[in-house]
Amino acid sequence: MFIEQPPLLYRLLFPEAIWRIKRHRRRVVYLTFDDGPIPEVTPWVLDLLDSENIKATFFLVGDNVERNPALFKEIIKRGHSWGNHTMNHLQGIKVSTKRYLDNINRADQLINSALFRPPHGIIKYSQGRAIKTRYNIIMQDVVSRDYSRKMSPEQVLENVCKYTRNGSIIVFHDSLKAERNLRYALPRAIRWLKENGYEILPIPM
Repeated sequence: MFIEQPPLLYRLLFPEAIWRIKRHRRRVVYLTFDDGPIPEVTPWVLDLLDSENIKATFFLVGDNVERNPALFKEIIKRGHSWGNHTMNHLQGIKVSTKRYLDNINRADQLINSALFRPPHGIIKYSQGRAIKTRYNIIMQDVVSRDYSRKMSPEQVLENVCKYTRNGSIIVFHDSLKAERNLRYALPRAIRWLKENGYEILPIPM
């Protein structure tokens, strides 16, 4: 459960971050995708979202945006929101705050968004304080774990169904590592969310 739904104690370490967005009188969730855009997976995700009349939020790696600028433009054209996921999918815990901020700012030159999500959902306290001065830090309430080769597609779907609640920010990945699990779990998760009365929205930019 620590991975699938980060516990309160961990969330309290980063009070400047947004983990969940509750809306009174409405059952709402926020579907997000990390690590794209890539031509092998992102277009399929975009087409599925279109077919379901859903807008989501994509947290983009600068390197992938640089390699696939047309896909980045397509995300924007189709009405989704987007955010910064560093230039090189850099883990903040492994580098200095200065190096981490420089990497984020490099990505910002391509991505230009006030939303930021740290890769792996982990940053140092000093990094969080500094990032908050320029960006809204978007963490997660539910991690599907679609990226894990130890998880079956059915288990990925079960994670979403088990841990989702009103206001959940749900994380999937439009990446090669996640593709097998994503193609099975995402359409079924969307169907389950709708059947259970959830409205699916993008995170406001």
